[in-house]
Amino acid sequence: MSTRTPKPRALQPADYLKKILTARVYDVATESALEVAKNLSRRIHNTVLLKREDQQPVHSFKLRGAYNKMAHLTPEQLKKGVICASAGNHAQGVALGAKRLGTKAIIVMPTTTPSVKIEAVKALGGEVVLAGDSYSDAYTHALTLEKKNGMTFVHPFDDPDVIAGQGTIAMEMLRQLQGLNLHQLDAVFVAIGGGGLIAGVANYIKAVRPEIKVIGVQMDDSSAMMQSVQKGKRVTLNDVGLFSDGTAVKLVGEETFRVSKNLVDSYITVDTDAVCAAIKDVFVDTRSIVEPAGALAVAAIKQYVAEHKTKGETYAAILCGANMNFDRLRFVAERAEVGEEREALFAVTIPEQPGVLRRFCELIGKLPSFGGSKSPRNVTEFNYRMSDQTKAHVFLGLTTGAKGESSKIAAHFSKSGFEAIDLTHDELAKEHIRHMVGGHSSLAHEERILRFEFPERPGALMKFLLAMRPGWNISLFHYRNQGADYGRILMGLQVPKADNKAFTAFLDGLGYPYVEETQNPAYRLFLQR
Repeated sequence: MSTRTPKPRALQPADYLKKILTARVYDVATESALEVAKNLSRRIHNTVLLKREDQQPVHSFKLRGAYNKMAHLTPEQLKKGVICASAGNHAQGVALGAKRLGTKAIIVMPTTTPSVKIEAVKALGGEVVLAGDSYSDAYTHALTLEKKNGMTFVHPFDDPDVIAGQGTIAMEMLRQLQGLNLHQLDAVFVAIGGGGLIAGVANYIKAVRPEIKVIGVQMDDSSAMMQSVQKGKRVTLNDVGLFSDGTAVKLVGEETFRVSKNLVDSYITVDTDAVCAAIKDVFVDTRSIVEPAGALAVAAIKQYVAEHKTKGETYAAILCGANMNFDRLRFVAERAEVGEEREALFAVTIPEQPGVLRRFCELIGKLPSFGGSKSPRNVTEFNYRMSDQTKAHVFLGLTTGAKGESSKIAAHFSKSGFEAIDLTHDELAKEHIRHMVGGHSSLAHEERILRFEFPERPGALMKFLLAMRPGWNISLFHYRNQGADYGRILMGLQVPKADNKAFTAFLDGLGYPYVEETQNPAYRLFLQR
């Protein structure tokens, strides 16, 4: 007679439906809003709905699943406390849930965790233990402490109670559609890390409204779930991209993989630039800044519409988190325009001759609109350093009116006698080269360095160039639009000493604020030979 314990039956959508309907989440979570993204909807000719999980007390959906798991523990288990491993949103969810239930919570975090997240967990009453350099190290240490202290481990995604807690989001969404007077929902787009969120959402939707598509979204450098489904087994990634740290998971859960394999309709991967553009889209419609993981679904909707040419459909995106590191905002702003293809980048070669720069600027001003946009074209970046007696290389950024316009602009430059390379999709150029244009120049004699504030309006640079004397040569030019109503420009000008008086009169007559930096030690070290 066999004494082997039979394997428990795999939970089906009907089982999960019951668990979701009876989940305990509202002790700590709120029913987040479902809003129409009016600007984005109008732009892509489809209705886009935003499920605002960024509005939760910990600015993430994670507290739903964490609390539901802890709320189902016995009094004896709660007395011993709970433990988890996390460097982010799950940690805050567990800490808040434990505080509400009156139990002890130990949060094991990697030593590399930013102090802002450590302090956030402590503020919610969690006890922080730092261990290892990565999540995997922290996870291993958490399991050791779990056994040592007899505590209950709260998994961030691979647990039916956690999955059911996350599934309450789908329950709310389908109910909220009526309040928006919407009866159609064609697809829900869900970011995937370990898979807890999409497993909960897919189980509820396929049990109640199976005609609605559930589409999983991953970063192109962290697509563990998509690769696992394609190969029919869980795949461990060697490395994951860290930009979307909330979804940077090397191995998805056993249960989340099983559910996703059976219930998720399709998968989309998006890149960093697309996510940055989506963060901006969400900000424009909500005035809230979501973290990269929170914008994945929006980026995927835009990509889906572009690929399938849909119109008049309704899509929902779950904004799953808004715990954005402030330091990352500059990078996001830098890449958002490129991600939306509202900015094109070029390397342009021009002859090193008097008057050529002015002719090139005139060409930029007269560029046709290849995408049909009637908006004026603006220069977003212009970097140049004299380095050769016969030719000059300019790093140029321009606003664009439509996707695919950059290649046509590059061709137009080349046709007009200025050899141009389209760098819009060149990662090296976007990440590094744009910041490295410059350096010493053996040709820049009698060089004067000045910082200007130019008004951000068409013709400001041309006014400057037209007022210059023919004998004054621009040896360095560095400009980047940072979103202000004025542009900061660093310029090197070769001015003969005999023209100093005339040059001063020229500067004063421009009416642009300026500071001379010729004696600046940074300039003398890095730019002056």
